[in-house]
Amino acid sequence: MDLRELLSIPYLLEAEAVETEPGQWRVRLAYPELPGCTAEAAVVEDALRELERRRIELIVGLVEQGKQPPIPRKPLTASDPLWTARDLGLSDRVAALLGGVAVPTTRN
Repeated sequence: MDLRELLSIPYLLEAEAVETEPGQWRVRLAYPELPGCTAEAAVVEDALRELERRRIELIVGLVEQGKQPPIPRKPLTASDPLWTARDLGLSDRVAALLGGVAVPTTRN
């Protein structure tokens, strides 16, 4: 399985609201099938963005080490991992591994 397919695998997402102090809440997200892949933030969108960044970095790091990430199900055929990497500012690293040309990281 190549990197594009590995980055297109859908992982189960766990989400919970956590009270850090009385009246203070944060959102904690995790991909439990990817060990250590968690994120926490005050706003769910921020937590999800950080979780996706960690998922990509974890998978790319494993591939760079010659290891394979967990594959609990088939990759999504309609997924565009390079777009996601670009949105997260990781496109140069991911594009290099995909064998493509790096795309600009400016946001529209």
